[in-house]
Amino acid sequence: MSTLHADTVFVNGSVFLAADAAPADAVAVQSGRIVHVGHGRLPEFVGPATEVVDMQGGSLLPGFQDAHVHPVAAGIQGLTCHLSREPHSRERYLRAIRDYADAHTGEDWVTGNGWYGDAFPGGLPTRHDLDTVIPNRPAVFTSHDGHGVWVNSRALAVAGIDSATADPDGGRIDRDAAGVATGILVEKAGELVTALLPPVTDDVMDEALLAAQSHLHSLGITAWQDAGVGIPLFGFPDNLGAYLRLDAERTLTARVIGALWWSADRGLAQLDDIRARRAQSGTARFHATTVKVMQDGICENCTAAMLSPYTSVAAGAEALGTSFIEPDDLAKVVDALVGEQFQIHMHAVGDRAVRECLDALEFGIRSHPQSDGRHQIAHLDVVDPEDIPRFAELGVIANIQALWARRDTEIVERKLPLLGAEREKWHFPFRSLHGSGARLAMGSDWPVTDPNPLWAIHTAVTRTGPKDDPHAIGDEARTVPLGPDQALDLRTAIEAYTLGSAYANHLDHVTGTVEVGKLADLVLLDQDVFAADDVSTLRPTLTMVEGRTVYRAD
Repeated sequence: MSTLHADTVFVNGSVFLAADAAPADAVAVQSGRIVHVGHGRLPEFVGPATEVVDMQGGSLLPGFQDAHVHPVAAGIQGLTCHLSREPHSRERYLRAIRDYADAHTGEDWVTGNGWYGDAFPGGLPTRHDLDTVIPNRPAVFTSHDGHGVWVNSRALAVAGIDSATADPDGGRIDRDAAGVATGILVEKAGELVTALLPPVTDDVMDEALLAAQSHLHSLGITAWQDAGVGIPLFGFPDNLGAYLRLDAERTLTARVIGALWWSADRGLAQLDDIRARRAQSGTARFHATTVKVMQDGICENCTAAMLSPYTSVAAGAEALGTSFIEPDDLAKVVDALVGEQFQIHMHAVGDRAVRECLDALEFGIRSHPQSDGRHQIAHLDVVDPEDIPRFAELGVIANIQALWARRDTEIVERKLPLLGAEREKWHFPFRSLHGSGARLAMGSDWPVTDPNPLWAIHTAVTRTGPKDDPHAIGDEARTVPLGPDQALDLRTAIEAYTLGSAYANHLDHVTGTVEVGKLADLVLLDQDVFAADDVSTLRPTLTMVEGRTVYRAD
């Protein structure tokens, strides 16, 4: 009996399989699919044209899938003044900004991103900081989490923001004791300035997406869900066109699900636009079959919606945070989207926002019981214990950003004091969610934080920061676990970043596991993932999408 020769054979390694599967150390790939999982050198699959990859004791895993990421924004940010590359220091930030401005004297606006509030006295920068290095041109810098914009006095003047300017719906102009704008614009207030920025060209958008895709492939990522398609985001244009162009050109090598943005201020009137955008996609690797609904902000600026008040509140903020969509309206939105066969991807950080999302999803799911929406709630910084069992009961996916679950300076000094000791117990309750039967998917929210899946897996397991992460700042970040009783075991964490995210992306029938018949979306790590002393130090040496190598380490 003859066997077709494989295109690629992996040998001499550890293959990541289901917990109850027999161990394997070799895999054969032919015509883009896995055709054999077994043992030895597999000589029956090796022909003259077969590439034999000696794994040298490393681990072969299904490709990682990032269930919540913003690659186009990350790619564009990498082309501007990117402060996430700098150590957390006001002085280093300002030096980098000055150097960038001096090197780009021909640009009318100085733009950048990536700052962390903990680098500044009081937890936030001011317009005066920027004025010291850029006094004459408008300057706009988006925070690393995308929920705040830092501008100089010139930018405030160009935007016409003064003491009489009202806060926009869903946003806040930070002000000093005299009522003067400090230079920090929270949530939608940032659009008062970012809407004035020169437009980003299609060529730059495409370049940014290709650069981001290359970086994600180098981390072993073969698919993702873009959590903000169809609207200007992070101060950049709608990225839908970039995905459509690259997909048509067949240069989009990853599998991508696009989450079309739901604008809170447009209500159900935008349904026709959402349907039309979905219809534009689906030609090859890009499918805009999801809708992103943003229900609240973040704890650090008191815009995350809470069931009980923050222990202290920033000037102008609400003591209970902000729900961007009223609960009754949210239920109507969810019902309409489920009825249109959309998956819903919801942003909820505070425990009240989580409850409001679960309530709305329960209404929509029970109104349309035949729908296979695989709806998900992302972030889940604080979840009331009463709501944890509801994820499994409703079949709602817990989409977690595990790299956040550590005691870095920003969390210790800015976030936890706002929550208080009691809510700290419910902070990123990964194990409780998993133990209750909830499906877990994992994502990075890049460029908010680093997209390295192995760093996130490390933090999910240890509740500490990876040793090589420059943003795990503070004495406790790498040594003192944040809520160690909420840690996941290693297998569960890996499965969340592979099969769990594949399930969230409706790709689990073809990817997410290493088994015969599945597409060969694979990542080879340089060590055995179960034998490594520190998972965060492992490195991908090869990434494959449908049998095609899209990354190989030098």
